[in-house]
Amino acid sequence: MVPNFHEKLEEYAHLLVEVGLNIQPGQLVRVAAPVECAPLARLCAQAALDQGAKDVVMEWTDDFITRQRYLKADGKVFEEFPSYLKEKFDWMLQEECTALSIIGSDPEMLRGVDASRIQAWQRVQGKNTRAWHDALSANRFQWSIGAHPTRAWAEKVFPDKKGEEAIDALWEAIFTVCRISGDGKAVERWKEHVEATARRAKLLNEYNFRTLHYTNSLGTDLTITLPENHVWAGGSEDTPRGVEFVANMPTEEIFTAPRWDGVHGRVYAAMPLALNGNLVKDFYLDFENGKIVGIHAGEGEEYLRDSVNTDEGASYLGEVALVPYDSPIRNSGILFYNTLFDENASCHLAYGSAYPNCVKGGEKLDEAGQKAVGLNQSMTHVDFMIGTQDLSIVGTTQDGREIPVFEDGNFAF
Repeated sequence: MVPNFHEKLEEYAHLLVEVGLNIQPGQLVRVAAPVECAPLARLCAQAALDQGAKDVVMEWTDDFITRQRYLKADGKVFEEFPSYLKEKFDWMLQEECTALSIIGSDPEMLRGVDASRIQAWQRVQGKNTRAWHDALSANRFQWSIGAHPTRAWAEKVFPDKKGEEAIDALWEAIFTVCRISGDGKAVERWKEHVEATARRAKLLNEYNFRTLHYTNSLGTDLTITLPENHVWAGGSEDTPRGVEFVANMPTEEIFTAPRWDGVHGRVYAAMPLALNGNLVKDFYLDFENGKIVGIHAGEGEEYLRDSVNTDEGASYLGEVALVPYDSPIRNSGILFYNTLFDENASCHLAYGSAYPNCVKGGEKLDEAGQKAVGLNQSMTHVDFMIGTQDLSIVGTTQDGREIPVFEDGNFAF
C-alpha cells in the first residue's frame, strides 16, 4: 500500500479541481473517466461541488466494452454518430461546461482490432464533436487531464510487478511527478511551478524566432518555420474571462504552433507512441512543405498511417513543444506508455490541429482566418515524442541571428 495513500489521493483530487480546472462558482463540470478510475473521479466530483460547481455530469467508459464493440459490433455503428451523443456535446458547448478527463486505459487495449474501424469512428466522432473540441482548443472554458492507474496500464509500465503491487508503483510515480506528498501543499507547489514555466515562455516570446532547426544522433534533421505573431505558452492558460487553469497534470512543456506549410526534413521518434489502443515503435516521419510525405515504423506502422490520414490536416503539424531532458518525468526513468506523461518527459511535436491561441488573436478568427495565419486545421491532434539526451535546437530570429535554444537535450538559457 502507498504510504498516506488516501491523503495523497484527496490532495490530487483537489489539485485537479482547484488548479487544473480552477472551478468558479456556478459552473457546470463534466468528469469523464474509465469505470476503474471511479475512486479519483468521485473525489474530484465532490471537490468540484464543494468548490461551488452548479452540477457535475459524470461520463463513464469501460475498456472491456470498448474493445468488444470494436471486435464484434456491426461495422455500421462506427460510421454513424448517434444523435443523442451529438445533442449532448452541443448542450455541453452551450453550457460552457468545464471538462475534466481522468485517463487510465490499457495502452494496448485495441491491439489486433481492425484499424479501419478505429479510423471510421474517429472521423465520424471528430466531425460531430468538432465544435466542442474547437472550443476546448480555444480555451473558451477550463479543461484539464489527470490520471488514475488501472491494472493493465500499471502492469505494462512495470512488467516485473503484478496486480496491486504494479498499481501501487504507478500511483507512487504519478504522485511524485505531480508534486504530491500528502502534506496538503501540492497546490502551492504547482503555483510556483507555473510561475517558473511562464518566465521561460516569456523569454521565448521575446526572441520571436522565425525558424527552429532540430538535430540529433538518431538522424533528426528538421526545420520548422513559426507563424508571424506566434505565442509560446506553458504552465497555465487563461479563458477569455481571465480564468487561469492548467490543462495537463503534470505539465513541463512550453508550446506553440508551427506554420502548417513550413516544416521540412526528417524527425525520429524518441519514445513509443500509444495510439488508439495500439503501440507504434521506432518510427520516423519525412516532411515537405509542411506535409508528412514519408512514414516508417518498426511496429504499428499501419495504425500510424491511418491516423495521419484521418483528414487532410492530420498530415501536417499543429504543435511544437519544448521539454527539457532533465525533467521530473524523464528523471523518474519510467516509460508511462501514456502521452499525458511521456510528452512531458520529452520535446514533442503533434500532427493535426493547432491551438488557436498560439497566434496572437487566433482564437477570434474563423477556420479560414486561422489557416491564413499559419494554424493547421484537423479533427485530430496526436503528440509524439522526439526529445533525446543529445537534442540540439537552434532558433533563427527575424533578423537572422542564430540562438541556441536546446543543447544536449536541455534549455540553453
